[in-house]
Amino acid sequence: MNIVLLIAAIIVTFLVFTWLVKVVRATIGTAIAIAVLVLLLQLFFGIGPAQVWQLVSQFFQVIWQTITGTR
Repeated sequence: MNIVLLIAAIIVTFLVFTWLVKVVRATIGTAIAIAVLVLLLQLFFGIGPAQVWQLVSQFFQVIWQTITGTR
């Protein structure tokens, strides 16, 4: 019985670790893509991170107001 439990625990640990590695890789890839995008906006158009954040924030506010029907 103990050997079955040990094998099951090893399999679950491996699956969780594999999933965690995939999540971290996707997160790092997304963060790098956003950083490159902000850098390109800064270099070519003079748009800083604060301006990008303000526009993204306004975009989500408009979407939320559209969904909830508030103004």
